[in-house]
Amino acid sequence: MQVVFHLGAPCSDLGLLHKSLLKNRARLADEGIIVPPLLRYRAVIKETMRALNGRPAAPDVQEALLDAIVDEARIDRLILSDPHFICINRLVVQGAQIWPMVERQSIALRALFPRAEVEFHIGLRNPATLIPALFATSRFNDFIEFTERMQPHAVTWSEMLTRLRMTHPDAAITVWCNEDTPLLWGQILRELADVPFDFPLRGTDDLVGTIMDGTGFKRLRRYLEDNPAQSEMQRRRILGAFLDRYALETEIEEHLDLPGWTPELVEEMTVTYEDDMAEVARIPGVTLLTP
Repeated sequence: MQVVFHLGAPCSDLGLLHKSLLKNRARLADEGIIVPPLLRYRAVIKETMRALNGRPAAPDVQEALLDAIVDEARIDRLILSDPHFICINRLVVQGAQIWPMVERQSIALRALFPRAEVEFHIGLRNPATLIPALFATSRFNDFIEFTERMQPHAVTWSEMLTRLRMTHPDAAITVWCNEDTPLLWGQILRELADVPFDFPLRGTDDLVGTIMDGTGFKRLRRYLEDNPAQSEMQRRRILGAFLDRYALETEIEEHLDLPGWTPELVEEMTVTYEDDMAEVARIPGVTLLTP
């Protein structure tokens, strides 16, 4: 059995990726690919992790866990998605690290299915916009207080992914930039489900539909119906052309006005993030999806 843990990241796709997969739940189940609803597993996984305390689940415990979260008899690939698998939003960034507890928590996740082939899938996001988004979801009212223990200019994804890879050298890790997801959405869905390009999936335009004006989105859908893309590359070119013309600026541009964060700091963090993606691409065992 293969088990896919989609870890988020928090404040990236806001659960839409899982919802898009759920649209294909019955069709994927016919292939042994199971996508249970979040409410079926969020609580029971946390409870089981707490009870096991890092110990591998015995066969009867794993069987009971599967009985609680899936109805299907055939389970070849199980897809579990929760941006809080690692921690709550408040603890995502500490000091100069993203997910300082990722080793401990990922070990606990794997312990739920100790004999399974495990994959980790993660959406990355520019810390210059991730940290403000985390603040917006927190109970803090003071941004300076929220970021007091952070070193935002030093935060990198490659550091976290290196730790994750060292902890699980046998697990495949697939990542992508949140900023690229409008062009990569269909591929990300297929990577999670491990299905080919010609496998019919619903929801491949869900994200692009949220950042494009209604008229443009209707024209895109009509164009794709009349001219089905024959490859991922062709589909990206079509999406890119329509986004250039019809994207809503309010949905693709982020304007930051935060105390203590100068435009120079935001620019420095953005350049660091872009450079960091080159480091991510060089980590053995980590696949970075790019447009």
